[in-house]
Amino acid sequence: MVASTAKNFLITGAGRGIGRGLSRLLLQKGHRVLLVDNNTDELNHTASKLSHDHNQGTDFEIADCDLRKPKQIQQVAADAAKKLFDGHLDCLINNAAYTGGVGGSHLAELTLEDWNASIETNLTGPMLMSQSCLPMLQKQDSRSQGGSIIHISSTRAFMSEPNNEGYSATKAGLLGLTQSMAVSLAPQGVRVNAILPGWVNVTDECKQADENGQRWEEGLSEEDHEWHLTGRVGRVEDVLNAVEYLVEADFATGTEMVVDGGVTRKMVYPE
Repeated sequence: MVASTAKNFLITGAGRGIGRGLSRLLLQKGHRVLLVDNNTDELNHTASKLSHDHNQGTDFEIADCDLRKPKQIQQVAADAAKKLFDGHLDCLINNAAYTGGVGGSHLAELTLEDWNASIETNLTGPMLMSQSCLPMLQKQDSRSQGGSIIHISSTRAFMSEPNNEGYSATKAGLLGLTQSMAVSLAPQGVRVNAILPGWVNVTDECKQADENGQRWEEGLSEEDHEWHLTGRVGRVEDVLNAVEYLVEADFATGTEMVVDGGVTRKMVYPE
């Protein structure tokens, strides 16, 4: 279904995974997207694929940006305002994350370098990107309401496996950032919400998967699907549904939307 009114989206971590999937699906619906990532190989590959059906420079554009470098963030936002969005951004999706803190070093061996990589990418980066995009998001003379910000957190914000300290701490921090920004930015007409995905399989959303012709269901077992109350592992379309709701729901701000197939509601006992 093509959107009746095209909206402008900026998505970080859009070279692969959930960010790439969201970009592809939003473009299919007629929206305009700026894909931001620091993995130039994946980003350029994604741009090449999207160019088969969409026009780079008008429908979408890409930007190489390291979220640990504030000046690069500021430059991306400034360029987007001038070259693609004409100063008007409907939704910023802070999706990028450093995942080295997932199942990484045990706390006893966790280095400050790895900890800081999580903090700077997963928490400081979204704050700085939101700050830099605020002039495009806030209500203007041409619109009575501003745009919205969606932070992609994780169910690991409140449940964990071993050796997730950096990732879990920053994903929980995004929830605090969400509620604080929702209050602070209300006078500017900007709504701020969070999506907490559970197991969303996006192993097929990358260059290697494309080259191998990998399908979404590959590598998933019947037990993987049955673990979910909904009977299947998550798809990027499930995250898209949450994004579309939050973008249109002008009464929703400070909201935390869990998209996990019900897994976090299950009681688990030892065998």
